Amino acid sequence: MSKGKGFFGEFKKFIMRGNVMDMAVGVIVGGAFTAIVTSLNKDILTPVLGLFGGTDFSNLVLKMGEGEEAPMLMYGNFITAVINFIITAFVIFCLVKFINMLNDKTSRKKKEDEPAPAPTTKICPFCKSEIAIDATRCAHCTSELAE
Repeated sequence: MSKGKGFFGEFKKFIMRGNVMDMAVGVIVGGAFTAIVTSLNKDILTPVLGLFGGTDFSNLVLKMGEGEEAPMLMYGNFITAVINFIITAFVIFCLVKFINMLNDKTSRKKKEDEPAPAPTTKICPFCKSEIAIDATRCAHCTSELAE
């Protein structure tokens, strides 16, 4: 019995980890976002494209055979799915680009606010090698340095 409790305990620990919960939220939000993009394409873009091109993609069908039970190749739905994908990818690209721009501005502002770190090295006046700031003798040329 303790083996089963351990298994379910591990499963519970796995499910409650932060990254699993973040992924679940991302999948749910992604599904909702897909519904919005599908509606944008189906309800707004396809009719507008239909005005200019005279074609509603969802009605594009190729009947493969004779009779009512002949298979139908619904390539219009495929075209609609491709357009949905392109729109979704473009919107996500724009969102990521916008978020990265905000992050860059924030990180630049933080860097400007922070004072520059104190130097930890200096250049030996004799051999021009980089040495520790508090060195009294150069490790490269062994010259004594004035303090």
